[in-house]
Amino acid sequence: MARIAGTDLPGKKRMEYALTYVYGVGLHTSRLVLKATNIDFDKRAHELTEEEAAAIRTELQANYIVEGDLRKQTAMDIKALMDIGSYRGLRHRAGLPCRGQKTKTNARTRKGKKKTVGAAS
Repeated sequence: MARIAGTDLPGKKRMEYALTYVYGVGLHTSRLVLKATNIDFDKRAHELTEEEAAAIRTELQANYIVEGDLRKQTAMDIKALMDIGSYRGLRHRAGLPCRGQKTKTNARTRKGKKKTVGAAS
């Protein structure tokens, strides 16, 4: 099983899809990385040699921000929004959607489990 950027790739999947399991790598980036390292898209992850895995690792480290660094950068960006007191930062701080969705009926993912108010006794 290939391990790239701290993520175990699923062995049975084709490489172009297996690489998308790394945080920060989508299908387009995956194809760019495989093209840059001259690895066939149809090759399965368990068929990857150690040299090919090392080539993918070096390509990702040199040209892309992935996994821990990307998570840290995203968290810092959100923290900066909260610190300057922007509208988006206030919505993040309150745990509400910050991209314009309505909150009267939906937004349960951000708001959490429904709280019953004014239950009759």
